Amino acid sequence: VVEAYKQGLRPALGYELNPWLLCLANYRAWRAGYHGKVSFLKKDLWKVDLSDCNNVIVFLAPSVKPPLATKLLAELPDGARVVAGRFPFPSWTPSSTLGQGLEQVWAYDMKEVRRAVQSSTQG
Repeated sequence: VVEAYKQGLRPALGYELNPWLLCLANYRAWRAGYHGKVSFLKKDLWKVDLSDCNNVIVFLAPSVKPPLATKLLAELPDGARVVAGRFPFPSWTPSSTLGQGLEQVWAYDMKEVRRAVQSSTQG
């Protein structure tokens, strides 16, 4: 979230259910000098409406990616971009990748993901 803010993405907002990880995220933001500029909320990602999000960054286990892909396809606008850290979405083709190993990220443009999903269901 802090890096997203540094890259100019506003608002920079994170969701976390684990209270310890929520405290850690807020502490790290404060320590980096971004207190009040970024926010972390104790909310369930599955219950949050993402329809107004243009940039989504996720660091989640591979087992969570398929149901999350369904949620993102249903809620995000065509112009949205999703960046996945550590593990890619297994059924999506990334627009770009950066890094390698544990530091690799995959970027997906929702318009392209939707086009590919529609093509695969029609064919």
